[in-house]
Amino acid sequence: MEKRWKIAPHLSSEESQLKKSIVEQLHFPEIITDILLRKSLTDVEAIKQFFEPSLANAHDPFLFNDMEKAVERLEQAVTRKERITIYGDYDVDGTTATALLYLGLRMVDADIHFYIPHRMTDGYGLSLSSIQQLRDGGTNLIITVDCGINAVEETASINELGMDIIITDHHNPKETLPQAVAILNPKVVDCPYPYKSLAGVGVAYKLLMGYFIRKGMDSEENVNRFLDLVAVGTIADIVPLTGENRIFAKVGLERLALKRNIGLNALINISGLANKEINTADIVFGLAPRINAAGRMGSAMRAVELLISKTDGEAKELAQVIERENTSRQEIDQKTFREACEQIDRKYGKLEETYCIVVASDNWHPGVIGIVASKLVEKYYRPTIMIALNDGVGSGSGRSISEFDLFDALSQVEDMLESFGGHKYAAGLSILPEYLETFEEKLNEWVRQHLKPDQLIPPLKVDHHIELHKINDSLISWLEKFAPFGPGNMRLNFHSKNVMVVGYPYTVGRNHLKMKVKKDGCVLDLIGFNMGGLLPFLKRNTYIDIAYSLEWNTWQDKTTIQGKLKDIHFDWKN
Repeated sequence: MEKRWKIAPHLSSEESQLKKSIVEQLHFPEIITDILLRKSLTDVEAIKQFFEPSLANAHDPFLFNDMEKAVERLEQAVTRKERITIYGDYDVDGTTATALLYLGLRMVDADIHFYIPHRMTDGYGLSLSSIQQLRDGGTNLIITVDCGINAVEETASINELGMDIIITDHHNPKETLPQAVAILNPKVVDCPYPYKSLAGVGVAYKLLMGYFIRKGMDSEENVNRFLDLVAVGTIADIVPLTGENRIFAKVGLERLALKRNIGLNALINISGLANKEINTADIVFGLAPRINAAGRMGSAMRAVELLISKTDGEAKELAQVIERENTSRQEIDQKTFREACEQIDRKYGKLEETYCIVVASDNWHPGVIGIVASKLVEKYYRPTIMIALNDGVGSGSGRSISEFDLFDALSQVEDMLESFGGHKYAAGLSILPEYLETFEEKLNEWVRQHLKPDQLIPPLKVDHHIELHKINDSLISWLEKFAPFGPGNMRLNFHSKNVMVVGYPYTVGRNHLKMKVKKDGCVLDLIGFNMGGLLPFLKRNTYIDIAYSLEWNTWQDKTTIQGKLKDIHFDWKN
């Protein structure tokens, strides 16, 4: 599918003056300065903070509306030896947040426990059955992490049962908030906390830091102690790696390299990452799927147990169990993806008149539909909802495209749903099967009215034009300084015009394209993942426009520059 290139505009005259000043002060290459200005980094101090993320620039936890209340109630529970239960979520964000709070409160000898709902029996978030179970077990205070912001009924039940609840979450709140002791969520209306894009683990970390500050425990070691967990949860949750999240990711990856968390070390070893410097891609594609597999295929309690392991032997055993679950998850993923594609092709044909995809089956495992929905969005580029039907209820998982708010769309058809929650690009829902057809019709009609046809062509952000002769080792070294990469700070994309295909392009691995291009005597190696279908159109000595990122490629102890193809524009007239 050819992409819609969104090429960054030329700098304004004002920006050009700023560029001249920055180049003179910091001696940056002009290309790098251009890109910084397009990121709205316009002064020397902001640029230094971007390239050198530091916890010194993190925000005060007490800027949250209810942080004082939360810390006061937590202090009371710890002092009185009340039973505290952390109520988490079964994804990486939720399990790392649970582990972080558990380990932090164990340091002060709190009576601390945790509970992760089972995807199949409890569903998402707080459930009435689990609440009763916690009460029967003697819980006095529940602290949610990565969930709870819309659990109005469940919070009322907690209050009636004589327990208290502190809610920490980052998902979009609805109009009515739960009646909790305290709510920590930067997205709550009127919350003055400056950074709104924290992951759930980031909010949980802020609660722990608020408690540590109050108790005089905010030493440098304690502030840094759990940042490996914060980094893994933040990066895995695909939140923007800007502002405070960038600080957590950068400093947390450095903490991860110290190998202080026994469980994470076991997971790194079994993932084959022990001998490399771990980056965001390693977490997203290596560690996160394995942690998620525990909650998708069995119980996410196992993932938390891994992350709080006390011995190497315990951690290794748990990592092996999770690895087997991940292998099983991959097999189910592939089967479910094939079945979903077949259903879509039968149901929608060529998709021209389809603006939103809704597919359902009673053969699908609820634990994998979120992953598969993401793959369907990648293939068909439509907001997509997959629904697993089981015992008269449909459990759904939705994923969106880059310019469409799925949470807002679901809000318009809320009367068709039993429940729903999430954010702009990902959401979960439950629905009764008898409402499926009407739900799909209403949702598709709303999406059709709010999406323009060109928004159904995948956009490709292109940051800068570059000639091949400008590509060298120094430039790549500068580009690597933009790491850690992720949403809001992706690897920079360049485009080059009228480059000539040289030699004979070929495919490697699973349909990956390998080729070389040349211009002005300079040659660039390129690889295009899953782009082998373009091979018939790439004739030797033909001219094309290419969009690509640049990075180091190490093969057999030799490191060279490689372009990672994002798209090719052909001159079809020739």
